Amino acid sequence: QVQLEESGGGLVQAGGSLRLSCAISDRTFRRYSIGWFRQVPGKERTFVGAMSWSGDVHYLDSVKGRFTISRDNAKNTVYLQMNSLKPEDTAVYYCAADTNIATMLNGGSGSWGQGTQVTVSS
Repeated sequence: QVQLEESGGGLVQAGGSLRLSCAISDRTFRRYSIGWFRQVPGKERTFVGAMSWSGDVHYLDSVKGRFTISRDNAKNTVYLQMNSLKPEDTAVYYCAADTNIATMLNGGSGSWGQGTQVTVSS
């Protein structure tokens, strides 16, 4: 497992933007696929998007065109840029890392961060 630490959550009005960061503490960061998931109280954690170690990107349909995942290998950091936020995007967002992106596309991951709250007001 690797250690992941999210930051950047907060309160924003609908239509606004936030950028989440995920710092990964592993020297072999480049070989991991990194994903983002979110969870609201009483519901299961759901996949939001992921980027493979080779740069392939996958997104949940409802965030396509609004959310963008990027990674800075020099800083061992992955970002989730969220634009045009909607109240339904309100959730705890989790960063995840796995050597196999298929694991994340199926809803799982080998390592998880502690989560960061994103609240979008209407």
